Amino acid sequence: MAVSLIRAQIQFSQEQLSQLRDLAGATGVSVAEVVRRSVDYYIEQHAATDGAQAARLQAAEVAGRYGSGRHDGSERHDDALAEAFGP
Repeated sequence: MAVSLIRAQIQFSQEQLSQLRDLAGATGVSVAEVVRRSVDYYIEQHAATDGAQAARLQAAEVAGRYGSGRHDGSERHDDALAEAFGP
């Protein structure tokens, strides 16, 4: 099934266009195809609104921001998890 494409005008810096052309030549596709693939990849990486990927992103954003008040967290990691979540 063919995908219907819509023409759009996008402006790039000289360096961006140069790198896009190099990548297109190296992979044997058009610059437009490199851009389409890049957009698909970007959307996949940033469109997660639920599930495991969203949880990982949320956890990464808060990692290291808060202190537990304990100074032995690294040494007693397993004990701390058992206390927090049960056996």
